[in-house]
Amino acid sequence: MVIGVLRVELTLHGNASLKGKRSVAQSLKRKMRNKFNVSVAEVESQESHTRLVLAAATVGTEWAHVEGRLTKCLNMLEAASPEEITDSSIELFGAE
Repeated sequence: MVIGVLRVELTLHGNASLKGKRSVAQSLKRKMRNKFNVSVAEVESQESHTRLVLAAATVGTEWAHVEGRLTKCLNMLEAASPEEITDSSIELFGAE
């Protein structure tokens, strides 16, 4: 079993409210869930208007499959979101 976690930090330029941030977060989370069947949550900076940190997790049987799914998820975020991605990381846990 392999567990993969994608962490993405975005900067929301021009956003002045938590309502606007939540709208962006919900849209991105829905896209990630629908397209890649991953679990997604906002994990840090819930009170910040301009910083959004999302984490996506998935489980599989092969390292390459799990890493590939999370990489595609990150690529989709880069292409679909007008927001600036300031940091991202993928971590894999498990045994071969």
